[in-house]
Amino acid sequence: MRITSATPDDLDRLLSFRTEAAEWISQLGSDQWSRPYPADRLLATIEAGTVFMLRDGERTAGTITLTPEAEEGLWSAEELGDCSMFVNKLTVAREYAGRELGSRLLDWAGDRAYRAGAKWLRLDAWTTNERLQRYYLDEGFQHVRTVLEGNAVNGGPRVSGWLAQRPTRPAEHGLTDETPTPEPLRT
Repeated sequence: MRITSATPDDLDRLLSFRTEAAEWISQLGSDQWSRPYPADRLLATIEAGTVFMLRDGERTAGTITLTPEAEEGLWSAEELGDCSMFVNKLTVAREYAGRELGSRLLDWAGDRAYRAGAKWLRLDAWTTNERLQRYYLDEGFQHVRTVLEGNAVNGGPRVSGWLAQRPTRPAEHGLTDETPTPEPLRT
């Protein structure tokens, strides 16, 4: 499998990924991603070069967003003093479930962040989705704290404030990386 940068042509697929994931998560008893994510915001992240697609031939198996920009109101000024990259919207197509692709995408993200000079790979997860939180803990992330104050980027109260991090590191993720070399982060 290969990982590529997303293009605007991927927008519809990314929106359908989110819908598919929300339906699956709902069956597990969580309201995660039940509010639609604004297409214009997603397109802006694609155009910023922070959205990546996991391709299996002509099919899309998964996606991950990796950005040096923290969502406002989550991380303290002291934490933001450490060079970090942030994972968002990690999604694996249901037909590819159970193949450890999420783990491989996280390893790819940690490797890419390491090559960019980041100390930490950080994320915020759905506050009430304990199954997802356990997944990230099993992937080597450490819970930092849970933030409940503030508003979500797609409207309403903050619902994704379970903060976790793990050190960046080189990784053998087994993906063919067809993305541009990461730009060094400013320290």
